Amino acid sequence: METRQFEYFVTVAEELSFTKAAQRLHAVQSTVSAAIKSLEAELGTTLFDRSTRTVALSPAGLAFLPEAKAALAAVEKAVSVVQEASAGVRGSLRIGTLTSLPAPDLPTMLGEFHRRYPLVDIHVRMSMSGSSGMADDLRHGRLDIALLGLPDSALAGLNARLVETRPLVALLPHTHPFARSRRIHLRDLAGEQFVDGPAGFGSRITIDRAFEALGRPRRVGIEVSDFKTIPEFVRAGLGIAIVPDWGYTAADTVTRPLTGTDIQWRLTIATRAGEHPSRALRTLLDLIDSR
Repeated sequence: METRQFEYFVTVAEELSFTKAAQRLHAVQSTVSAAIKSLEAELGTTLFDRSTRTVALSPAGLAFLPEAKAALAAVEKAVSVVQEASAGVRGSLRIGTLTSLPAPDLPTMLGEFHRRYPLVDIHVRMSMSGSSGMADDLRHGRLDIALLGLPDSALAGLNARLVETRPLVALLPHTHPFARSRRIHLRDLAGEQFVDGPAGFGSRITIDRAFEALGRPRRVGIEVSDFKTIPEFVRAGLGIAIVPDWGYTAADTVTRPLTGTDIQWRLTIATRAGEHPSRALRTLLDLIDSR
């Protein structure tokens, strides 16, 4: 058996699609299918139940999946140990981050890391699926480290260290009746139309839960993945917003503090729990701690 067969099997098992697995692996679909068939022949069992439209793990596949993941992790660790012993800090880091993040200064920090450790291959991905998508990628080993804006209750299975907190404020058109108020109670905004990030974004989860706790679920009519654009939609009269106090505003908009809630936006740096980090990841975490 080859390591590549295990990698193909795990990817198909996670995607439950040969097409999506091939895209993720940057391979031809026929190559992925052939590798799985070869692996099934060597094991003497069927790993996937296939139909014309669906792919599902067979009972044998379900049993084999954690063992295949463990085998891949062992190989990766062995390679990392050898590389570290022979050439210092090297390897690769897959880093997830949020769009429109004012702090920390990730480009500067990674630039410093690259100058110190040029043999580490850095891959940065801006998340369009929000913090929830990146947290899932961490849990499944598709990312090594990520900046997340999730509440603590959504960080199960991760090791997370707090970077900073920001208060959440109401962002309103300057013509809104509440724009003349010094502070606004959260429940007074329950009937408003909102502009916010898509479901799965950390601040969206936090704010939705706050309104649900009041028994007043809110309406989000405009969903944008780039928080810098939210003030423009608010200025256009398409809704109000509750946003981290980053100073993002637009002409003819105002921000006001909220009362009746203690919700805050929390930024954390997270890695997968229960996994021994590579030397490259440990070195990056040390650099982050030193800043």
